Amino acid sequence: MSKRFLALSRVYRLLEPGPVVLLATAGKTGPNVMTMSWHCMLEFEPPLVGCVVSNRNESFARLRRSKECTLNIPTVELAAKAVAVGNSSGRATDKFAAFGLTPVPAALVAAPLVDECYAALECRVVDGRMVNAYNFFVLEVVKAWVERSVENPKFIHHRGRGEFAVDGEIIRLPSKMK
Repeated sequence: MSKRFLALSRVYRLLEPGPVVLLATAGKTGPNVMTMSWHCMLEFEPPLVGCVVSNRNESFARLRRSKECTLNIPTVELAAKAVAVGNSSGRATDKFAAFGLTPVPAALVAAPLVDECYAALECRVVDGRMVNAYNFFVLEVVKAWVERSVENPKFIHHRGRGEFAVDGEIIRLPSKMK
């Protein structure tokens, strides 16, 4: 094998943590949604998710203020809409209306679910100690939803610079994890 130098600005492309999600928040002017791929599982039970939300985003202020959001997991069929959401600002645009997404009430948080997504996680901020330094929120999932009619959903994974990978073949190997 012959390795070559990789620019440090591209390291994130190797460590992409999981599927692209749509983070939705509530606010006085209505719901907002943003595209996010910088998140990771921190704990199993209760489920804790760490995520980075840029302080330049409208969603950052809303999440910081309300301490609630939903993480909505789109399938590959929504890829173009997820990218369009990510390429626009919620300060100037009602992204739900602009991109044909449907906000539906959540059970335990004020932020809406995105109806078109395969799964949705209702979340509350449980640790904000790293928000000032790193824009890093720790969320506890308080309710989870999944579309039962979809078999073998295919999720998209951001690889940077407009490039995405789509879930592929599933393999099963022996594991002691339940």
